[in-house]
Amino acid sequence: MLKTIALTVAICTYNGEKRLPEVFARLEQQIGWESFRWEILVVDNNSSDRTAELIRAYQTNWSVCSLRYCFEPRQGLAYARQRALSEAKGKYIGFLDDDNLPDSRWVQTAFTFGEAHPHAGAYGSRINADFAVKPPEGFEQFISFLGAKDRGEKAFIYEPRQRILPPGAGLVVRQQAWRENVPQELFLKGRVGKSQLASEDLEALAYIQNGGWEIWHNPEMQIIHKIPENRLEPDYLLAIARGIGLARYHIRMIRLPIWQRPLFFPLYTLNDLRKFLYLSFKYYCIQKNLATACEKEFVLNSLVSPFYLWKQSYTRK
Repeated sequence: MLKTIALTVAICTYNGEKRLPEVFARLEQQIGWESFRWEILVVDNNSSDRTAELIRAYQTNWSVCSLRYCFEPRQGLAYARQRALSEAKGKYIGFLDDDNLPDSRWVQTAFTFGEAHPHAGAYGSRINADFAVKPPEGFEQFISFLGAKDRGEKAFIYEPRQRILPPGAGLVVRQQAWRENVPQELFLKGRVGKSQLASEDLEALAYIQNGGWEIWHNPEMQIIHKIPENRLEPDYLLAIARGIGLARYHIRMIRLPIWQRPLFFPLYTLNDLRKFLYLSFKYYCIQKNLATACEKEFVLNSLVSPFYLWKQSYTRK
């Protein structure tokens, strides 16, 4: 009797023709998965290169597991991941970006961790950043903006009171937890076009955590996150900080009961204002570097966030 598929490795890609072969090479070398079935699902997020032709070529000779392809015309990582959820056949769905290289046991440990932790709705990988060029001074202070934060070699639960969650790169979700708690359409779409609203992965995880599921860090799953030179340029990093800041109010409010939201709004606003004034002084008088500029940009847009999001909601309506 043929086993049901236990794990779907979902690769959301945009113009990944040149990056995907290295990801496939890593997936072809996976070991330890012989006791369960898994599949690869490539979600093409409206690419304009030869990504589709590349996948068809791989499908001709691919024998490791099932390799499927689907096209998502709506631009944005949130749309791509939602499409992956609707197409995936696995009990667990492991998300890899087209610049994420899993180690040889990533598939096996993604499955066994979920089976060993039945209350885990999602769990993140240990991420090792591979920089194409030397990062700017002070970069370690905002490396999490690029989803490349190494959370250490010990497993732990992300407690709601900690206000932190794993990044989307190398994230595994239990399909049941997502379907029961995450809306069909997320408010945050990712950085696409004129939209700067990032943190769509945190939005989904916040809903799962609110549903009573545990969110874990699983250091046995390890990936290399390749970071090209253009993602270390000041304009790009400032744009990332801006987008995460603008989305912050929405993430904050999801985590609070509805009755608490009006009470916490002025507290968050005053605290962000205090931080912004301090960072403005620090940047201009003490430490004028990119790290402080990014932190200042993040806090400024966290302060602006509720007003920006109210305007966005009104425009959509």
